[in-house]
Amino acid sequence: MSISEKSEQILLTALIVDDELFGRENLKKIIETYCPEVEILACADSVVSAKEMVINHHPDVVFLDINMPVLDGFDFLKEYDDRKFMVVFFSAHDEYGIKAVKAGAVDYLLKPINIKELKLTVKKLLCLKDKTTTIEPGFEIELDKDKIVLPAAHGFDVFPIDDIIRLEADGCYTKVILLNEKSRLISHTLKDFEEKLSKKQFFRIHKSHLINLKYIKSYSTAGGYKVTMTDGSRIEISRRKAPEFVQKIKAALKTV
Repeated sequence: MSISEKSEQILLTALIVDDELFGRENLKKIIETYCPEVEILACADSVVSAKEMVINHHPDVVFLDINMPVLDGFDFLKEYDDRKFMVVFFSAHDEYGIKAVKAGAVDYLLKPINIKELKLTVKKLLCLKDKTTTIEPGFEIELDKDKIVLPAAHGFDVFPIDDIIRLEADGCYTKVILLNEKSRLISHTLKDFEEKLSKKQFFRIHKSHLINLKYIKSYSTAGGYKVTMTDGSRIEISRRKAPEFVQKIKAALKTV
């Protein structure tokens, strides 16, 4: 690939922050090999040097290790009240998920880095950069028993899962329609939500729609398969999904 061809592919600029030399070089090599849309501007070995590099380079995204001596990744983010860059945490530990949500991270990658997950993260970052409307960066979807954590303008909100009426795909985003709430636009795909939410309660009736079976008002086959939800929305059911949907409803009625 020529230099000009590579430059045309670059859509995101990035910094890598990790106190371990191997960690920095390994992630840099992986990104350069598998994610040509990303240009690594510099690598930092501490929070102090990372702050200087942000000032000098103005990156779109910072790939940030969590566990570092003296000041860690979360300490770094506390330095910014209104940061202009997105953040992706990467760590060998998986216990920081909720804290990453509160810190406003776009994603959370576990070491060793999974190539497929990294590519999905880059796709998410590109969606965020290209979005023209102002939106809080998407967080890792977190469930706690019967509750779900969703990002808000300056942090996050916790809602009962039962308050979700339906979810609608919007490119790399998902519109979450809640009881007595305006819809929330979240920077995760509909598939991300489908994998997290209970299949007993939620059903994907169409490639663009995931509904809470609890809020179905009516079902009609006139002029195609459609379901009406309690919020008044009428949603098409794909022909392939219709038989499974009917069986799902029958099974649910038997348990009532």
